[in-house]
Amino acid sequence: MRAAPTILHLDMDAFFASVEQASKPSLRGKAVVVGGLGPRGVVATASYEARIFGVHSAMPMAQARRRAPNAAYLVPRFALYRSISEQVMGLLGALSPLVEPLSLDEAFVDLEAGGTAWDERSARLAGAKLRADIRAVTGLTGSVGLAASKMLAKIASEQAKPDGLVLIEPGTERALLGPLSVRTLPGVGPATGDHLRRAGIHTVDELAEAGEDELVRLLGKAHGRALFAMALARDERPVVAEREAKSVSVEDTYDVDIHDRVRVATEVQRLADRCVRRLRAAGLSGRTIVLKVRRYDFSTLTRSETLRGPTDDPAVVREAAARLLDSVDTTGGVRLLGVGVSGLADYTQEDLFAQAAGGRVDDLPHEEAEAAPEPETPAERRWPAGHDVRHAVYGHGWAQGSGLGRVTVRFETPHSEPGRVKTFRVDDPALQPAEPLPLVSRGPGEDEGAGAGGGMRVEGW
Repeated sequence: MRAAPTILHLDMDAFFASVEQASKPSLRGKAVVVGGLGPRGVVATASYEARIFGVHSAMPMAQARRRAPNAAYLVPRFALYRSISEQVMGLLGALSPLVEPLSLDEAFVDLEAGGTAWDERSARLAGAKLRADIRAVTGLTGSVGLAASKMLAKIASEQAKPDGLVLIEPGTERALLGPLSVRTLPGVGPATGDHLRRAGIHTVDELAEAGEDELVRLLGKAHGRALFAMALARDERPVVAEREAKSVSVEDTYDVDIHDRVRVATEVQRLADRCVRRLRAAGLSGRTIVLKVRRYDFSTLTRSETLRGPTDDPAVVREAAARLLDSVDTTGGVRLLGVGVSGLADYTQEDLFAQAAGGRVDDLPHEEAEAAPEPETPAERRWPAGHDVRHAVYGHGWAQGSGLGRVTVRFETPHSEPGRVKTFRVDDPALQPAEPLPLVSRGPGEDEGAGAGGGMRVEGW
């Protein structure tokens, strides 16, 4: 008996960029790029309008600006994205107890486990209702894939983009997979893809024809067998509701390469403390300390040390990270540093911490507290591009850009017409940071805060 297509994969369309377009009428239909705007920033999400110019996630922001110089470049508003993600995940949870989130904007759902779907017709109806509910609750669109396995459901949602639904009917899986690139399959990244291409394997059909023995010879037993099974449309992975964290890590990218060895060591110590704070907040400890260093030439090195038992002691993590740094040549400069802890457990073993001078340190330096980041220089307030503001006279808007002591604001709300633009001093007392407004109207009069910009249309973004 063929399995029913009751595994659903949801992928919100260009999530961060779509949220920004939904909240900013002047950006709808325009190229929008969200990410770090510094010299070392990377693209988090690009709208479909920006993708036409070849801009994509993980691309260096400088390269994106060259490809799409007229796009709107915005700093992420993660608190807003998380709140919308929670709404979407709530809708998924109403479909089934088996929801496996992969990120803020992506998840698998086992519809059969929730009694929501049991055949093609009921699965299609559940997927269509979910898309309608997401639009009603968030104002955004999501693409839905339905199939008998996770691998196929994800492929289906990719084919459904943007704002669509694709169901892979039982019995058609092999025919659908055959002509696709091997890169379509989970676990086939650039390196594996190049390795297969050199062996003359480009499509999933060619992967299946190569046979399991040849793939094991090329890729090793585990990887070769897994890919052969996927090429035959076999994927037995279940939807897992709880995904345990495998590691806790923090990292920083620096606008200017760090050359001073003392400064590098200080940064590693600071990152170690931040990592431990996250460990403790999660009630975890770990045995393996990992150091990540990206050098001036973009080469990335990782070093690790496994302790005799799990720890959440900052002194132990700092000392291990310092030892790992000693084995890395930072001559020429460092552009990124990271510290992580893996081999996680929910307990510690105090007697194994003799290597930490002075024993256990219960309190981390207060000035490094995660909840209290270093204050901005009081001489000049900062206005991140895309973030919400409110003016005492003009109402709600968002910072379009700032520099040379000035900030440019567009006054509009999610439900207004594109608004007017005005420029202020960065220290103008009438201008204050504001909370984001809901993307979906909650009732009449919600947007009265739009002020004078609410009904004025201005061309361009």
